[in-house]
Amino acid sequence: MNLENRKYIIVFFILAVGVIYLIKLFYMQIIDDTWVLRAQEIAEKRKEILPPRAVVFDRNGRKIVSNKTYYNLMFIESNIKKLDTVAFAKLLQITPLQVRERFNEIKLGEGVYFNKSSGKKTSNYQKKRAYPFLKELTLDEITNIALHLDNFPGFYEEVTSMRSYPYSNGANILGYLNEATRKEIDEDRFYKAGSNIGRSGIERFYEKELRGRKGIRYIVTSAMNNAIESYANGKYDTIAKQAPGLTLGMDITLQAYGELLMQNKKGCIVAIEPQSGDILTMVSAPYFNPNLLVGRRNISLNYPKLVKDLDKPLFPRPLQAEYPPGSIFKLVQSLIALQEGVITESSGFSCNKSVVGCHNHPNASGVSQAVQYSCNPYFYAVVRKIIQQNKKRNNYQDAEIGLTIWHRYMTSFGLGKKLDTDVFGQRPGLIPDSKYYDRLYGHNQWGFSTIRSISIGQGEIKLTPLQMANIAAIIANKGWYIEPHFVKSIGDKGPLPAYLKKHKTLVDAKNFIPVIEGMRRVVNEPGGTGSAARLKEIIVCGKTGTVQNSQGKDHSVFIAFAPMENPKIAVAVFIENAGAGGTWAAPIANLIIEKYLLSKISDLNKEKMVVDAILSNYTKK
Repeated sequence: MNLENRKYIIVFFILAVGVIYLIKLFYMQIIDDTWVLRAQEIAEKRKEILPPRAVVFDRNGRKIVSNKTYYNLMFIESNIKKLDTVAFAKLLQITPLQVRERFNEIKLGEGVYFNKSSGKKTSNYQKKRAYPFLKELTLDEITNIALHLDNFPGFYEEVTSMRSYPYSNGANILGYLNEATRKEIDEDRFYKAGSNIGRSGIERFYEKELRGRKGIRYIVTSAMNNAIESYANGKYDTIAKQAPGLTLGMDITLQAYGELLMQNKKGCIVAIEPQSGDILTMVSAPYFNPNLLVGRRNISLNYPKLVKDLDKPLFPRPLQAEYPPGSIFKLVQSLIALQEGVITESSGFSCNKSVVGCHNHPNASGVSQAVQYSCNPYFYAVVRKIIQQNKKRNNYQDAEIGLTIWHRYMTSFGLGKKLDTDVFGQRPGLIPDSKYYDRLYGHNQWGFSTIRSISIGQGEIKLTPLQMANIAAIIANKGWYIEPHFVKSIGDKGPLPAYLKKHKTLVDAKNFIPVIEGMRRVVNEPGGTGSAARLKEIIVCGKTGTVQNSQGKDHSVFIAFAPMENPKIAVAVFIENAGAGGTWAAPIANLIIEKYLLSKISDLNKEKMVVDAILSNYTKK
């Protein structure tokens, strides 16, 4: 009996110890935050080495983003012994007050953390942690300082790198870096105080692919708190490894040429390789030199100026500007009507100017001629047949059914939603559905006559220039597209899987043939509105648009692809406040296409005219 009781006592004792241990462990890990700090202190007993970011190349192997070596002046406060502030300030060529202010700035920048156990707030700043006192010093600057650092224990130099742009182009694509915030450092242990992180463009989207793998050199302390430099002979150390380079689909020479053409203008050029979805160029004008936002000092100096610039060079127009597409939208309307069977390629409608205004031209006897002449009344009639298909006796109910069908087609063209491209900040545009018009007018209170302006790409319709270029790519491919994207390959692995998948529209390939013929006529036949895009050696297929603008002069838009057979480039050009599409957008598209396909310009007078043009609504002198 006694033995039995002893057994229970022993079991009870073991269980009690286990429960106490678990309670203590729970308290340490969940309730008492001081143990989190202790873990951080232990983690700080190692030296982290950040590799230079991956290099970026264009589609032809040109290095367009590289790294340049700089230096940081680091310090660990616990190692500082009786700092002579006056002498230190003299070495750095600043005042003693600025030295004290910099220490305070660093401490405040680390923020505070709240201890749930004690209810107290404690600074995240730690005296044993390394912080950058000065960043981005050149070799000459750090050399002058390093010679005297023996007089200032606790300070040391650290090699770092910053981005460098051999070409002063593509800032809106490439993005820029800035110092990681305390929140970002807490969320991702890759970063430490002074680390840079991608803020926009490719630098932000591919942050993890670009940053590489950091190296770690472990440092332990003895009982006397003396550092031992190499723990276990470096057995557990890891080497910093630079990430493999990114290859973009962009052609940097085409990007530079596009920016030249768009100087003193507001608008965009977007060019896509139809077969791959590679973005060949994406010009957002006005633009700026990406080197202006390299490093903390440059950002502090230039970013406020760019923000205040009335011409908004930081605004990524190809991705975020939502414009009415104007007459280029007639191409998609034609394709939907042909697929729905409400017209045939030989359907003709008179150019009735009492319905809507139009320029003088013969009546269109079919889809190809209607595209060639860009006849407004023709497309009013076409879209009316899509929206009002007489599937319901009630006109309003019938319009709701028709618009739902129309909207489904538009969505298959990637419209009214964000394209899955590899930069952040894209806008979806607007393709209204029945719910949208119900909110405006009430349910069963609208019909085609209410919304007819959508027939010619006006009214509520909004597209981004990237979507416009993708329409040209879809037509070039006769009904499919790959999501437009920038990165052609990550190292030697190729693009992300999402950029290999074909997306098919709801329109059969055969229905693209008369529309493409119409686009050929727009550029190459008498009566076409896009003759300024014509090339002698290549058949260009295009469509002009003149977008009504209630705020001032109309916008000029043109989309195209070339050659007609086996297309290599699809282009959208949108110029704000520049008038008719054939006047400015078409010749710019002509120059971009010729530059890319033939690597030459045959009409130098046209090139000079475009380069020298200062179009209205551009505020700079």
